[in-house]
Amino acid sequence: MSTLSIAAFLQDDWDADHSVAFDWVGQLGLVGTALFAGIFLFLLARGLLQARLYRAADALSDAERAELSTAIAAAEERTTGEVAIVVLGRSDRHPGAEWLAGAIAMLLGSALLAGWLPWDRPVWFFACQALLGAAGFLSARWLPGFKRAFISEDRADEMVREQALQEFYAHDLHRTRDATGVLLFVSLLERRVVVLGDTGIDAKLDASYWEATTTAILAGLKSGSLARGLSEGLGRCADVLAEHFPRGEDDRNEVHNHVVVRSV
Repeated sequence: MSTLSIAAFLQDDWDADHSVAFDWVGQLGLVGTALFAGIFLFLLARGLLQARLYRAADALSDAERAELSTAIAAAEERTTGEVAIVVLGRSDRHPGAEWLAGAIAMLLGSALLAGWLPWDRPVWFFACQALLGAAGFLSARWLPGFKRAFISEDRADEMVREQALQEFYAHDLHRTRDATGVLLFVSLLERRVVVLGDTGIDAKLDASYWEATTTAILAGLKSGSLARGLSEGLGRCADVLAEHFPRGEDDRNEVHNHVVVRSV
């Protein structure tokens, strides 16, 4: 066999081996693309479908707010407790969640789309990574439901507790004569409910007394009827207050019957 024929044979063998390898790379690229697109589109679709659940403006209508305010007045006829309801779109902007979404989109996208990225052209490669990161970052910024997937439960708990405390003082619930102010606080983005009582309440009752209240409100959130959940939760709260803090003859309304709904 001549040198030329050996070289041709080796070249044919090389081409055959690498055509199989490139087929595998292509197949893995398709699988990675499908997986990345599936994950991203799932989170995006969920964020779009759930957008209404995170909008404070859609949480309670004017009529529902009026009904709840009347229900607060009726509840306070039975107790020295002073109740306010506050519903916020979010307790914090959670900017870290946006950056985390961007970083994960970039890293996961780079891994799953490895077969299609221009690794041999650095400028285009980094441009593709920037686009992947921007897609995750902007999706989290514009869609609360998308962002929620990147907020840890500990972070959500911490921010909601902090915001609830601020709202408690902002609405003068700490100024009642017998320290019997109670806040029913709902934060939509974090999907959290907090029942916060003043020192006069805490001296007699621990957190277990508010479990029925929080459960009722959360059930309303999950079913898409926050008004019903708040109404039932307010009723449970009023029952507890009436039992342990019944209304006296000299009792008066010390705090406006707040039903506050705010985007931020």
